[in-house]
Amino acid sequence: MPSLICPNTKELLSIKGGFLVSRQGIKYPIINNIPRFVHKNNYAKSFGLQWNKFRKAQLDSYTNTTLSTDRLKRICGGDLTVFNNKSVLEVGCGAGRFTEIMLKNNADVYAVDLSNAVEANYSNFSTSSNYHVFQANVYQLPFEENSFDFVVCIGVIQHTPDSEKTIESLIKYIKPGGILLIDHYDKNYPYTRIRKIWRKILLFFPLKLRFAVSKYLVIFGWPLHKLFWNISLNWKKSNRGERLRKVFLRLSPIVDYHDVYTELNKKQLREWAILDTHDTLTDYYKHLRSKEEIEQILTKANMSESKVWIGGNGVEARAIK
Repeated sequence: MPSLICPNTKELLSIKGGFLVSRQGIKYPIINNIPRFVHKNNYAKSFGLQWNKFRKAQLDSYTNTTLSTDRLKRICGGDLTVFNNKSVLEVGCGAGRFTEIMLKNNADVYAVDLSNAVEANYSNFSTSSNYHVFQANVYQLPFEENSFDFVVCIGVIQHTPDSEKTIESLIKYIKPGGILLIDHYDKNYPYTRIRKIWRKILLFFPLKLRFAVSKYLVIFGWPLHKLFWNISLNWKKSNRGERLRKVFLRLSPIVDYHDVYTELNKKQLREWAILDTHDTLTDYYKHLRSKEEIEQILTKANMSESKVWIGGNGVEARAIK
């Protein structure tokens, strides 16, 4: 088990009366069985809200699909058995769509999130013997460097203050010969004008109101999304329906997966629409990077056998330290 250390002094931590304590007396509370190394109010709190409301929404075990499994399998190189008996640091674990898969493949998972999404993650997986969870900042993690066989950070880096700095921090915690698995929004991310407008407005709102507005945007707009999806299906031969739908989607702030995740049922499609509309309209940071820029970051960090490609949410990458 990787040693727990104080992110500030790098001293080993010990448990004393509901706290992790350094030799100098710096204390970190253990709340609801989760060690907390950050204040509960931080830039990621909107993610914490959404994942606690949608604790199971993206778990393959809930959707009865392999959407998350397929995504992780693609990024790790096609074989999930690589996680067997390996130590994994998962940064930005959220509610655990990838935590679930790595645990099923016998990884020793150390799940970390800046937000209180760790509570949703803990609720989902606390009974697993090879599972550990922490609320911490990617720039000040409570682990010794060079400690993990894998470091996994999927769907997260674009939402941190500095993408380059985040990737550099992740690499520090990989053992020599260990593997980094990441992705990042690319320059083609559909950050449309209407989404930019709504995001600027919503970031001024209180946290719960942001979620409520995002939710009701979907509730009231969803009938139109279903209508244009049906039109695109009925007019498929002429392509007119699809062209109409594309125009409509540029005018709507709602994230719509009708043509992307056909495995989801109607209820799940709307659930994911609420979840990801809130995600894309209320994230505090949103960075875009090209494939070439991600390659440059990995090259600068002396990562070997780097593979970077366009896929998933934008750019996906795998590299060895």
